[in-house]
Amino acid sequence: MSVLVVGSIALDNVETPFGKNEEILGGSASYFSIAANFFTDVKIVAVIGEDFPDDYLEMFKSKEIELKGVKKSSGKTFRWHGKYGYDLGDPQTLGTYLNVFEKFDPEIPEDYRDEDYVFLANIDPELQLNVLTQVRSPTLVALDTMNYWIENKPKELKEVLQKVNILIVNDSEARELAKESRITKAARIVLDMGPEVLIVKRGEYGALLFSKEGIFWAPSYPLEEVVDPTGAGDTFAGGFMGYISGNSLTSPESFKRGVIYGSVIASFTVEDFSVNRIFSLQKEEIDTRFGAFLKLSNLD
Repeated sequence: MSVLVVGSIALDNVETPFGKNEEILGGSASYFSIAANFFTDVKIVAVIGEDFPDDYLEMFKSKEIELKGVKKSSGKTFRWHGKYGYDLGDPQTLGTYLNVFEKFDPEIPEDYRDEDYVFLANIDPELQLNVLTQVRSPTLVALDTMNYWIENKPKELKEVLQKVNILIVNDSEARELAKESRITKAARIVLDMGPEVLIVKRGEYGALLFSKEGIFWAPSYPLEEVVDPTGAGDTFAGGFMGYISGNSLTSPESFKRGVIYGSVIASFTVEDFSVNRIFSLQKEEIDTRFGAFLKLSNLD
């Protein structure tokens, strides 16, 4: 099986107390695809500029990630510049330069349209809706979004929520979407909007999965070193969707295991800048840390 991801490929400048890196590979589709690739084949739909380094394209190709849906447009690649403090919480955005991403209009290649598993990364909900008109009868569609779209395009976002199976957001996004401060009540409100499953990423406090079957909590892994949290949420989604797609499973128990795998991959991501750690990651390391997560979460 394989998974289709529609999102961004970017060049980031990232500053943390532990270093500064410029023009490094970023973007939701980049992190997602490399994470998902441990479990399944991945197909990307995104846009890059003429200045996008060939070396990064070769990184994708070395993982056999399909790039037919990646369009190279005239202009510069999407860029983000962020700075983290010692708490490594929400970064200070020093600059966002959409460039070619500003006119991104996803066109799904014909042979991608029958994909069973689709991930709509954090892009304009109107574009997400457009993607859903192009794919044919997917088995499972998962969606990511952010506060900006919740605030500025609530109507379009609620429309797309009625058409997806899973919503993956962080704590503050879930609360804002539901207009409710208590996360368990917020989850019930969000599930009433359409998704069958809500997954709430809570950083160092783990992740929560809400569905009609109940609530599942996955702890975070107690890391000794965190260097750069950029992309952790996207790799969480990649690990989750990769596991689900690679095993063709959509049961409640498989979703729980998918959350654990997502948490495992995300825990590696933060150990270095960009995709450096997960690019060199070995499956044996994933399996070892997955075992440690099982002990923490008591998942049989």
